[in-house]
Amino acid sequence: MNYHLLGKSSLTISEIGFGCMSLGDNDTDNARLIHSAIEGGLNYFDTADMYQKGQNETTVGKALQGKRDKVILATKVGNKWRPDGSGWEWNPYKHYIISAVEQSLKRLNTDYIDLYQLHGGTIGDPIDETIEAFENLQAAGKIRYYSISSIRPNVIREYVQRSHIASVMMQYSLLDRRAEETCFPLLQLNDIAVLARGSLAGGLLVNKPAKTYLNYTEDEVYKAQSALHAISGMNRNASQTAIRFVLQQQPVTAAIVGIRTIEQLNDIIAATRTPLLTDNEMIYLRASIPVNYYEQHR
Repeated sequence: MNYHLLGKSSLTISEIGFGCMSLGDNDTDNARLIHSAIEGGLNYFDTADMYQKGQNETTVGKALQGKRDKVILATKVGNKWRPDGSGWEWNPYKHYIISAVEQSLKRLNTDYIDLYQLHGGTIGDPIDETIEAFENLQAAGKIRYYSISSIRPNVIREYVQRSHIASVMMQYSLLDRRAEETCFPLLQLNDIAVLARGSLAGGLLVNKPAKTYLNYTEDEVYKAQSALHAISGMNRNASQTAIRFVLQQQPVTAAIVGIRTIEQLNDIIAATRTPLLTDNEMIYLRASIPVNYYEQHR
C-alpha cells in the first residue's frame, strides 16, 4: 500500500480509502471488514452523518474502538435530516455545524475528527460563515483539518480562494472526467488534494451492462468499457485497471472505494500492487471517450 500526504496537511493516508457508505446494518460484519481493511494497509475511513441517519457513523465508531490511533477518520456535515425522517435539508450555517460535530463525535466515539468535510455546497451559501465554523472547530481541537465534498467548480473555486481546505472529494473516473477540465489544475496549483469517489462508475466499468451515464450514450459507455477491458488481463482485472487510471492522475491523492465484502476488499488492495498503466495504455483509454465531451454538452 502506498501512502501520501493529504495536500498541505500533516495527514498521511493510504491511496485506497474505505468508503463506509457501503457498509450494512450488522456491526459484527462491519467490524470484521474494517479490521481486515486495516490489516491490508488501508488507514483512511470516510463516512457521513447522513448515512443511514447516523447509524453508519455509529457502526464505524464501534469497529474502530482500540484502533483509533491507527486510522485517519473522516466524516461530513451539511445535510440535516428532517425530524419526521421524510428527507433532508441543506444547512451550511455555523450554529448547525457546531452542533452537528458534537453528535458525530458521540456516534464515532472519538474526541476528534481527522478530516471534517462539508457535504456539498452551493454558491449561494454563507461561505464565510461556514468557513468560520470549521476554523473554530479546528482551533478547539474538535477537528484536525477540514475540506469539502463537491463537484461544483464555482463552489470549489470559492473555497480555494477563501479557506484552508486540505482536500476536495469529487466524483472522478474514466467515465466522468469533468474534474480534468474544471478543477484539477486549480487544486494542483494550490496543493489541495483530490479524493476521488466513483472510480468504478457504479460498476459500469467492471461488470454491469452498458447504459446511459451522465451525458454519455449507451454506445459511448460500451466503447469505454471495451477499451478498459482490452488492456486488462493477467496483470490487472477491470476494476484494478479502472482504479489504476484514477490513481495515476497527478492531483489524485486517494481513491475512495465502497467495499461490501472481503472479496472486494482483497481485489481492491491488490490493485495497488498491479503494474502502472503505460503511457500508451493511458492514451488508449482517454481516446475511448471524447476529451471535450462535457464542454460540448454544458
